[in-house]
Amino acid sequence: MSSAEKVSTRRELAELIRGADPGVVLEDCTASDLDRMRESSATVDKALAAGLPVYGLTRGFGPLVRYPADSELEQGRGMIAHLGTGQGPPLDPAACRLIVRLRLNSMRKGYSAVSPVFWQRLAGLWNRGFVPAIPREGTVSASGDLQPLAAAALAYSGSGEAWVRNDQGVWSTRPASLVLAELGAEPLEWPVREALAFVNGTGASLAVAILNHESVLRLARAVAVLTGRLAGLLRVNPEPYQPAIGVARGQRGQLEAAEWLRRALPPALERDEARPLQEPYSLRCAPQVLGAALDQLDSVADVLAREARGCTDNPITSDGVVLHGGNFHAMPVGFASDLTGLVLHQVAYLAERQLAVLCDPVLNGGLPPMLTPRPGRACGLAGVQLSATSFVAKIRQLGYPASLTSLPTNGWNQDHVPMALNGANSVAEAAGLAWLVVGSLAVGIAQLDAMSGGGSGTSRPWPELAALSPPLEADRPMAAEVRAAGKLLADTAAELLAREHGR
Repeated sequence: MSSAEKVSTRRELAELIRGADPGVVLEDCTASDLDRMRESSATVDKALAAGLPVYGLTRGFGPLVRYPADSELEQGRGMIAHLGTGQGPPLDPAACRLIVRLRLNSMRKGYSAVSPVFWQRLAGLWNRGFVPAIPREGTVSASGDLQPLAAAALAYSGSGEAWVRNDQGVWSTRPASLVLAELGAEPLEWPVREALAFVNGTGASLAVAILNHESVLRLARAVAVLTGRLAGLLRVNPEPYQPAIGVARGQRGQLEAAEWLRRALPPALERDEARPLQEPYSLRCAPQVLGAALDQLDSVADVLAREARGCTDNPITSDGVVLHGGNFHAMPVGFASDLTGLVLHQVAYLAERQLAVLCDPVLNGGLPPMLTPRPGRACGLAGVQLSATSFVAKIRQLGYPASLTSLPTNGWNQDHVPMALNGANSVAEAAGLAWLVVGSLAVGIAQLDAMSGGGSGTSRPWPELAALSPPLEADRPMAAEVRAAGKLLADTAAELLAREHGR
C-alpha cells in the first residue's frame, strides 16, 4: 500500500465514523440504488415463482433450513424474536449509530432484495436520531452479528431500549417504544427479506473494529509525541530518528513514525555527553516499534474499508440468480480485531517502558528515583508506575486472540465461528486502559519537564499538560491527572492526524 493509499484508507474510515455523528443525515438512494434494489427484489420473486428454494423465505433458518416456511411476516417476526438473547450493557451510542448506518449502506447495494420503501423508513428513523441500544454480548459473529443486529431490529419494532441525547449531549437509555412515540413514528414490521438483510451482516463487529482502529491509530500518534518530548528532555542521541535509518530498511511505517518523532524533537537536538551513545530500546527503537504498528494498522484499515464497502448478506442476488453463500461470516473482521489488539499492546507497552526510563535515576539523567523531589519522605510517581504496570498486564489478558476461541454451535450448522465482536469488545476495553498508560507517561513527562528545567514549551499539548499536572512538591492522588492527561493526548493526536490526513 502506497503512502497515498494508506492516507486515503485512513481518511475513509474516519469519514465513516464522522458520518454516524449525531445530526448527520444519510443521503437518499440514488436512481441507480433504486434500480439495483428493485432488480434484486425481482430476482427473488422470479425464483419464488419458479418454485426454487430460497433460504429464509421458503425454508427455515440455520439448521432448520431442511424445513419449509412460507410466511414472510411470520418468518421476519420470528427471526428477530428468537435472536433477542443479547446480554450485557449496551455498546456506546457512537457504535450503535454506526452499526445501523453500515447495515443501511449494505442493504442499498442491490444484493439483498430489500424494498426501497422499507429502506427509506429505516433510514428516515436513523436520520431523525433514533439509536437502538444494542447489547454487547451474545454473538458468535458467524451468520453475522445476529444477536446485536436483532436487538437493533427489535428496537425499531418498539421492543427493547434506545439511546437518547439531551441538550447537554449526555446519552441515556429509554424504552424504544417511548422514543418512537416521541418521534411520532410507528414501530416497524420486519418482513423476512428485510430482517435477513439487516441481521445477516458483520455490522456490529465491524463498527466496533472501525472505532477501535481510529483509537489505536491515535494512540500510536500520541506515543510518538510523548517519545519525542521525552527524548528531547533527556537530550538523547537523535540519530535513531534520522530519515536515513528508515530509508536503509525500507519500511513505510518506520519512515512515518520517525517523521512524527522528529516533529516532536526540539530543533537542533544534540546528545548530552553524559548520555549513552545507544539508549534503551524503548527510546532507540521507537521508530521501529511504532512503524511496525502503523504498517499493521494500515493493513487492518484496508480490510475494514473493504468490508464497509461490501455486502455481507446471505443469500444474495447477482445477474438474475439467487446465490446462497457465507458472506456474513465475520472472519475478516475477527482477524482485523485480533491484530489491532496485538498492535495496541505493543504501543502501550512501549509507553510503559518509557515511563520506567524516566522513573529510574540510572536512566533519567541522575534525577531522583520516581521523580520525587523528597526521596524517602515522598514517593513521587511510584503509584503511577505501579498502576501503569497493572494496565499493561490487563491489556495482555484482553489481547488473547478471539479467533482462537471458536466453538461449534447451532446444531453443527455454525461449526466454524470467528467470535469477531467478542474480539472487538476486548480491544475496546484494552484501548481504554492503553490511554491510561499514555496518561501515566504524560504525567511523568510533565514532572520530568518541571524537575529538569526543560521548559514546558509553547506548542500544544505542553502548556496544558504542565497546568493539569503541576510539580510534585508533595505526594498527592494522581488518578484524575492521569485521566486528564490521557484525554489531552488523545485530543492532540486527533488534531495532528486530521491535519496530516487533510481532513
